[in-house]
Amino acid sequence: MNAPRVLRTAAELKDAIAEALAAGSGHGGNAVQSLGLVPTMGALHSGHRSLLDTARAQNNVVVASVFVNPLQFNDPEDLRRYPRDLEADLELLGAAGVDLVFAPAEAEVYPDGEPLVRISAGELGARYEGASRPGHFDGVLTVVAKLLHYASPTASSTTPNVRFRAYFGQKDAQQLALIRRMAADLDFDAEIIGVPVVRAADGLAESSRNVFLNPAQRKAATVLSRALFSLQDRVSAGRPADLAAAVALVAAEPLVELDYFDIVDPQTLQPLADVNGPLEKPALALLAARVGPVRLIDNLPLEPGAETS
Repeated sequence: MNAPRVLRTAAELKDAIAEALAAGSGHGGNAVQSLGLVPTMGALHSGHRSLLDTARAQNNVVVASVFVNPLQFNDPEDLRRYPRDLEADLELLGAAGVDLVFAPAEAEVYPDGEPLVRISAGELGARYEGASRPGHFDGVLTVVAKLLHYASPTASSTTPNVRFRAYFGQKDAQQLALIRRMAADLDFDAEIIGVPVVRAADGLAESSRNVFLNPAQRKAATVLSRALFSLQDRVSAGRPADLAAAVALVAAEPLVELDYFDIVDPQTLQPLADVNGPLEKPALALLAARVGPVRLIDNLPLEPGAETS
């Protein structure tokens, strides 16, 4: 296992990417030069490892960022207690074969303090997570835009025709949809890749926040994935979705406080008109809930099947 090279400034990152691509370094051995970027806020777990492994398999050079972005926290206490352990993160990143790690200080990303101009998430970012966390997605899109600029091989390398991909987890379904729209609407040169949700053995979606759950809360939180899979089972069997039954299942768990639970269009995240009857096209079930001190999100694709007798 080779330790990844750690860069602290955008200028260092651009130079390191140019050097790596020019040298043909990395482990992919692909005929076409390619760069994979995996943005993270650290506190890495198996869900991040899935992103990193996907990027490693598809690219000559892999860059991961570790930066806790203050713009996406609307609760100062949540920002303060967000877990930070760069040494442990670097160990996982090295094991995943990452070539370069961008771990900047806040002053490097926001040299003049909080930016006066940010990217707006618009209508798509105003509901669900956006309604519960005002300004959250504006902060996410602003930092992702900066990271895509920093790592862009067209800006960082003289190597022609480098394919640029950026990897995000499908667990944050609304975030992924917004980043895809931003990249398309604002003509970023990056291909946005979604990587499926990684779940623990008990079904709970992997999250950096899971460490704050005590054993009773962790057990209670598994009702979220059970409710989602109950929906998926009904829809795939061609039966009515019956969202109301899934909501009732979550509501019956006293340690879980449901924020939202809906069935939406996978691309637009617009709620479907009939969430209790049979589905006519693929959809996405998504939810958020508070369990003790932790707010958890999860989602699951729903693919209609033929009704069985």
